[in-house]
Amino acid sequence: QWTKKILDLKLPDGGDAKASVAYHNTLTRFIAIKEERAELAKHHLMVLWTDYFKPAHLEKYPDLHDIFWKAAKACSSCKQEVSLEHAEELMGYIKKVHEIFWETKGKDVAWFTAS
Repeated sequence: QWTKKILDLKLPDGGDAKASVAYHNTLTRFIAIKEERAELAKHHLMVLWTDYFKPAHLEKYPDLHDIFWKAAKACSSCKQEVSLEHAEELMGYIKKVHEIFWETKGKDVAWFTAS
């Protein structure tokens, strides 16, 4: 996760200008990727929500609205902050969507994340 990478990034000692520039460059790149991934996750969630899931799915999964709403809000939180808590919360909602989606397809597809 990019949030972990940001939080693990070490600020260099104050006297090394070159190291400071490299740190800020890396931090900026990590933040841009974090923002992009959160927006991409939100986009894909909204596509699934509006294009795939149907009223019959809501009958079987009555908390579907709530899961998607909370997932979308978590995407926004991940963009606004550098919070491992919010990143993990988002991944939890995405996992729930993953499980429901594949269940509607009658398949058991394992959940995994990149480390």
